Amino acid sequence: MRAVIFDLWDTLVEWPPVEGERIVALLAGLSSLPVDAFEPTLRASYRALNTTPLTDALRSLGIAEAHLSAAVSAHHELARRTLRLRPGAREAIDALRRRGLALGMISVCSEDVPALWPETDLAGLFDVETFSATCGLMKPDPEIYLLTLDGLGVAPGDCLFVGDGANDELAGAARVGIEPVLYLPAGTNCRWPNLQDWRGLQVSSLHEVVALC
Repeated sequence: MRAVIFDLWDTLVEWPPVEGERIVALLAGLSSLPVDAFEPTLRASYRALNTTPLTDALRSLGIAEAHLSAAVSAHHELARRTLRLRPGAREAIDALRRRGLALGMISVCSEDVPALWPETDLAGLFDVETFSATCGLMKPDPEIYLLTLDGLGVAPGDCLFVGDGANDELAGAARVGIEPVLYLPAGTNCRWPNLQDWRGLQVSSLHEVVALC
């Protein structure tokens, strides 16, 4: 292998469910809808939230102009609090670097993540950082993988993709010829129904990726 591409949320960085629930409740309040009525609209807007300007996506959710700034700020504050490498991630990345591998990262995220990225301990760790919010693509779109491969200068067959499996990302990687690796931390269960019978490569710690290369 010449390169490894990592997913961000629940791979390099732990997604905090409680924080996620809080921001959904906040957005529902700003839209004047109860949470149970707001959530279906939010799910339907998932792609827009992660590929277009936040103000446009939030406006489409029914959030009034007077509240847009507060809603955007809430997203940025969430990113500021949560964008931290999970334990062991830095060591695994450093080990891959010592082996001479190129490193990429693909994230399905809203604009707050690339905006806050330079302030985090993830900045500068990757040769290519691909954010859905800035490129307008999402996993499992083939183009988002190909864009990252092109930036890394490697062929699909020379690369691993490591992720928790959200957004059908593992199958998306496989469809363009990248070897997918399911990251399922020790002591946890896979929460994605389509991966319950996963038979591909799997690791329980990020450092195990080094041995696959």
